[in-house]
Amino acid sequence: MRILAVDTSAVCASVGVTEDGKILSESSINTGLTHSRTLMPMIDSTLKNGEIDLDSIDYFACSVGPGSFTGIRIGVAAIKGLADGLKRKCIPVSTLEALAYNLQGRCCTAVSVMDARCNQVYCGIFLVEGEKVTRLTEDMALKIDELEKILPDYENVVFVGDGARLCHSKLGYEIAPAGQLYQRGSSVAFAAEKSFSEEKTVTAAELMPAYLRLPQAERELKARLSK
Repeated sequence: MRILAVDTSAVCASVGVTEDGKILSESSINTGLTHSRTLMPMIDSTLKNGEIDLDSIDYFACSVGPGSFTGIRIGVAAIKGLADGLKRKCIPVSTLEALAYNLQGRCCTAVSVMDARCNQVYCGIFLVEGEKVTRLTEDMALKIDELEKILPDYENVVFVGDGARLCHSKLGYEIAPAGQLYQRGSSVAFAAEKSFSEEKTVTAAELMPAYLRLPQAERELKARLSK
């Protein structure tokens, strides 16, 4: 099964193509450039560098959230367009679950954390046992001091994600190495492949972002209306 996957949920943007657990081609950019400028050229170069025909892709996978509202929409829109044009199915993947796949090969509790601003993080907790990744919690949006109360229940905690350094500075615990810290397209593909079932695939029209909270503009509007 050949999967093209993208992650645009944070500052780092990544594209990966995998086949039956093997990375065929992958590229990432973490320079702060807007994903609307970089994503499609990255997809094109990832395919060309791996000498991969777009027609050979069986499924398209995308991290659908949580994360940057604008970034997620860019990734989802790109995958919807590609999948619709080729009449392929899509596989939506949690950003936090994909991050846990960065730590495959280890035996640890992966605590995937993304900076949600205002001393909050998006968080998901996963058990990593070699190549096997098991979800232990649902994806959450919570304050760092709330996360602090949860973590003593777990052993061999390793933070991964763009909120890892923030959480490490406040709470301690191990942090993933730099090469495993940020979003990777291949990890989105691995998560899609390992959890694959036909029931979990969606059409291009059905692929949608999965936000844990309302965008800031909507939150501010609700706050004003409540007054």
